[in-house]
Parts: sequence; structure tokens; C-alpha cells
Amino acid sequence: MRTTILLTALFIGACGVEPQPPLVATEVVVTRPMPGMAMSAAYLSLTNNTDQPIHISRVTSAQFESVQLHESSIEDGVARMRAIPVLQIPAGETATLERGGKHLMLMRPRGTFESVSLQFFDDDDLILNVDANVQAIAN
Repeated sequence: MRTTILLTALFIGACGVEPQPPLVATEVVVTRPMPGMAMSAAYLSLTNNTDQPIHISRVTSAQFESVQLHESSIEDGVARMRAIPVLQIPAGETATLERGGKHLMLMRPRGTFESVSLQFFDDDDLILNVDANVQAIAN
């Protein structure tokens, strides 16, 4: 009898758990392009809630002609930035896109706007859509 009650309680508890989306974005910041500049940046944390790695192979935005994954680094005392083809997020882990590290470069804005929508793809599959307000760059 005790076993039946325990198993029923475990089953009921498991049923109350909301399923997690496979990929979740938090702490999203999209910078406003500086006057005369044709680019801005986006910073955020991406959490993989699955038991498989996620490979972000492409990011798009209707507000920009191009969105690229980039990584900044210091090499021989010189700051460098390079495009990265894929952002890998291991199972159950969080990738942080931040100033001075991995980030999104948003290039050639299409008009003016107060918010930006970003679509994240794993190969050809859309796995996350993020809407964010645009912020001025802090000095």
C-alpha cells in the first residue's frame, strides 16, 4: 500500500512540471546603431534545456540585412573580431553572448525601429524567436 501511494505521488508531481522550451534567451540587449554607423550588436544568454547539443548556425532579423555570430579576442595585444560559423551550446548549458566575447553583429539596418526580432536556427529549423527593445550604447 505504501509503495502505491509513493508512486502515485511521484506520478502526480511529474505531471505538474511544465515542459521547458528547447532554447531560452535571457538578459537580451540590442544596441542602437550609432549615428552614421551601419551596424549594432546584440548580447544575451542562451540556455539549452535539452539533452542534446544545439548548434546555432544562422540568426536572422527583419530589421537588418545581415546578422552574424562574432567573437572578439585579444591577440598579441590587439583586439580582433572574427565571424564564427556555428555557436555550439552543450546539452543543459548556457552560452553567454557578451561584449568582449561572443556576440551578434547586426549589419545594415532597414530603417529606424524601437524593437528588433531575432530568429535563431539550428541548421534549417527555426528554434527560437526573440523580440527585444533597442537600447542606446552606454559609455
